[in-house]
Amino acid sequence: MDHDDLNRLQWRCTRRALLELDLILGKFLAEEFPALDEDDKRVFAELADMEDHDLWPLVNGTEACDDARQGRIVAMLRKSGVRQPL
Repeated sequence: MDHDDLNRLQWRCTRRALLELDLILGKFLAEEFPALDEDDKRVFAELADMEDHDLWPLVNGTEACDDARQGRIVAMLRKSGVRQPL
């Protein structure tokens, strides 16, 4: 992922309609994302491309994630950013 891609991803993570997702995705991008392998970085970018109304239920645990690759990253997001249901 080059510098421009990372800037676009940062924009998508921190300019959400839901403040909760801004905080969770922004924190994850800053603290956890650099240690991910390239495949996991792509999966995180896929999640960041999702609409808030689709992503938020996955992150807060009210809906299960059907995709195993995305589910692994969603679990990391929950551990990183959600301490209790919001």
